[in-house]
Amino acid sequence: MKFAVLDFETTGMSSDKDEIIQAGLAFIDETGTVCSTYASFVRPSKPIPPEITRLTGIADKDVAGAPEPEEMLNDIVPLLQDVVLVGHNVEFDFRFLQAALDRSGYLPFGGRLLDTVELARIAFPTQSSFALASLTQALGIAHDRPHQADSDALATAELFLRCRSRLRELPLLTLQRLHGMFESDQDDLGWLIADTLSWREMQPHMPEDGLFYFRQFAMSVGDWSEEQNGRREDGASLALQNMDFDSYLAAVQGNLKSAFHAYEAREGQDIMFKQVYDALEEDAHLLVEAGTGTGKSLGYLLPSLYYGLKEDKKIVVSTHTIQLQEQLRERDLPLLQQVLPMSFKASVFKGRNNYLCLRKFEHRQQLPAHAFSREEAVTRAGMTVWLGETLRGESEELNTGGRGREEWSAVASDAASCLNRACPWFRRCFYHRARQEAGKADLIITNHALLFTDMRADHRLLPAYDRLVVDEAHHLEEVANSHLGEKTSYASLMIPMQRAWKDARTGLLPQLLSTVSESGLAQASVWSEKLEMVIPKLHDIREAWERWMEALFQLLSSQAAADETGSLTLRLKPDDLPAQWDALGIDGNNVIQLLSDFIRPLEKLAVEIREDTDELGMQGLLTDLGGVLKDFTNVRADTQSFVTLGKPEFVYWIEGHSQYRSRSIQVLGAPADVSALLREGVFENKASVVMTSATLTIDKSFKYVTEQLGLDEAEKGGRLKTAMLPSPFRYREQALVLIPRDFPAIKGRDGEKAFIQALISSLQETALTVGGRTLVLFTSYRMLRAVYDPLKENLEQHGIQVLGQGMDDGSRSRLTQQFMKQPASVLLGTSSFWEGIDLPGDALTCLAIVRLPFQPPNHPVAEAKSEKLQAENKNPFMKLSLPQAVIKFKQGFGRLVRTSTDKGIVILYDTRVIDTNYGKYFLYSLPGPKMEHLPTSGMTSRINEWLHPQAALEEGEAR
Repeated sequence: MKFAVLDFETTGMSSDKDEIIQAGLAFIDETGTVCSTYASFVRPSKPIPPEITRLTGIADKDVAGAPEPEEMLNDIVPLLQDVVLVGHNVEFDFRFLQAALDRSGYLPFGGRLLDTVELARIAFPTQSSFALASLTQALGIAHDRPHQADSDALATAELFLRCRSRLRELPLLTLQRLHGMFESDQDDLGWLIADTLSWREMQPHMPEDGLFYFRQFAMSVGDWSEEQNGRREDGASLALQNMDFDSYLAAVQGNLKSAFHAYEAREGQDIMFKQVYDALEEDAHLLVEAGTGTGKSLGYLLPSLYYGLKEDKKIVVSTHTIQLQEQLRERDLPLLQQVLPMSFKASVFKGRNNYLCLRKFEHRQQLPAHAFSREEAVTRAGMTVWLGETLRGESEELNTGGRGREEWSAVASDAASCLNRACPWFRRCFYHRARQEAGKADLIITNHALLFTDMRADHRLLPAYDRLVVDEAHHLEEVANSHLGEKTSYASLMIPMQRAWKDARTGLLPQLLSTVSESGLAQASVWSEKLEMVIPKLHDIREAWERWMEALFQLLSSQAAADETGSLTLRLKPDDLPAQWDALGIDGNNVIQLLSDFIRPLEKLAVEIREDTDELGMQGLLTDLGGVLKDFTNVRADTQSFVTLGKPEFVYWIEGHSQYRSRSIQVLGAPADVSALLREGVFENKASVVMTSATLTIDKSFKYVTEQLGLDEAEKGGRLKTAMLPSPFRYREQALVLIPRDFPAIKGRDGEKAFIQALISSLQETALTVGGRTLVLFTSYRMLRAVYDPLKENLEQHGIQVLGQGMDDGSRSRLTQQFMKQPASVLLGTSSFWEGIDLPGDALTCLAIVRLPFQPPNHPVAEAKSEKLQAENKNPFMKLSLPQAVIKFKQGFGRLVRTSTDKGIVILYDTRVIDTNYGKYFLYSLPGPKMEHLPTSGMTSRINEWLHPQAALEEGEAR
């Protein structure tokens, strides 16, 4: 079979209105070799839009003498006879091909179509992106001119061959599983998989080493055993009994120096070693601010492991982000295994729905191919391949994409649908494996969310521990607020409802009805009748839910103004409820009643069936149904709480989006103040809690974070220690903060317009001066949009690319990678770019902070906190808004200097830092950079002078 890999560059996305400007074809022969290519520009009837030229590099002059579309088709139509057409997002190129064939009087292409996006999602399911440029980079495929048709076609051809090769290498069982997911006589992807399976069956001796086979699945892991020995088998605690902490540190630092010649002891890290150890040993709590470069991960891991192993105490380390969790797993823990004078066991333990439930996954594999959408089938196929690769079964390893998340949700582990030891997969269960490893570990890495989920579950999830280290501790209060509250959305009911009943043949209820009917049990007809009576109630629930959601959206849109992104928020105050509230309560109570009428008889029926049969398939269905009923019960409880505004200590509010209307509705409740919950649930409950972050102080004081986290009692009782670590960086030589003192202030619409014009002009001058290498942090997406187009137009003619969050395709990590890859770049970002991105070395020379990062004061929780402070005769701005802004400002500043050799500029365009009394709190909280305010007109020369002092000196001498 011959394959033709096609790629078009076009003037836009619509095959009806837009035109082809370049065609590329790469042909693959029966031996799997690219045997020939075709490439040609194509002359459109209209000028090429500027944004297409910027993307592709193809300009009007390139296509001026090119063939007409008809001439191009005359060349390629004979080449497309009896080929399988392949493309990356092949549907796009196929639509343009068919439209061009139709306009030129040719018959449509009738051959098979294969999409390398789908193939890559199956063959390489853990890739972070399935964009062609990302895949070629990750797989080492040459791709010299992305977004040019000839280069894209060749790269796609190579990608196709890699995907086909990967499919051929899969275990036979896995290929057979894939074959069952696609109908090969009606589906071109199914045809390729069937063809690959036929080829594979002719190669019976292909090795399949290192795999385990169970219930017709090929897996990378075997079973685990509860009978394994406990935590330590090597006498690590005995090895430490005769080694005091100073000797231990000296031994470790000597090993670090031997393993890494560049390693140097750092004053801040040495202080942290001692402070963390003392806090653990003295049953004290510790707040430690450790800036970038301190080495805070080792700063808490080294003393924690020494103390935990010597005293036989389990240590839990909690992070906010998965990124840091993975960094600890992949970088820091292996390093410590190498340099510590004793071995230790560490595990990473996440929330339960991060792990694949193998029983649920097996059950979905047994459903017919037609029960799934194309998106679901491709996602499920990728997961089947991944099962033969993964050692952990964690969702973060997979890239399931948007709608694929629903497929993960259907097979994620959860407590309510777990058969535990009765499950045939128990000894291979990823969640129970992780939990078992956590039970045997000396050190557990988890996350803030699971800490509070465990707290709500009466500490039944994490193994018992009394010493906790919290990294990224500036997020602790925010996560506590979210996870100790309640949230119900439109999807909260619709997703379990679809699991219960998708259509007459799929869903748990029709499956249970079919299984009961065919069981031959004495009570089968009675049970079937009861099921048939309860199933129609789902329709009533759906109608009532959608009616309530629509009524909530009508209330929200009538009472709240949408923000710049279209989001709507409405707080509900018990003493000032809207006039429609009583009617809304009736609709909400109707949902509650209908849910009760559905849940109760099904729970009772499930008990009856379970008692009369122990058949595994039936037990599995009943357990999964129990999980769905648990979801319904949770929705009912949260709806009840919301309708009655039942918790006086909670703030209740509604969120939605003007575009997505009732489907975007969320009803939320959260404690207005979590300090008491944290004090009782964490600080009074644990012997020692160490909290660290780069940003915990305001103007060199821990007072704000102490109050917010409920540590004031510990402070009064002498159980709270604090430490601000000296930075290893020479900030005065490495960072210059410039404040243009005459920059326009934002006052009214005209003031904002003048500010944006001045900002565009200044950013352009700065970017040209430093050659790109600029990160611009906004607090408003609307302002980012206003700056993006004119700045892009002005800079790209000078060879500097402009990337914008939400303007250019891609996630934060993808935009960051693009920025790093091309140094002549300016990256515009909003809230998520203020922390957690690392741009070391020459990648970032200039950091521009557009506005001080004050949070909107009208968020319901912030508003309730402000009201509480006012009632206590305290100033909400000074006690709440200002500290939050300073912490975020410090996070933003921290993007610039990431190593001891970095040097750069911070430009603060918000003159409030020098014009207001509170501005000093921002500046005094920085770690000692050089600061200057000067006229805007003088910034370019000052930047040049700072970055190139020798050149400036020579120029001065020459004058």
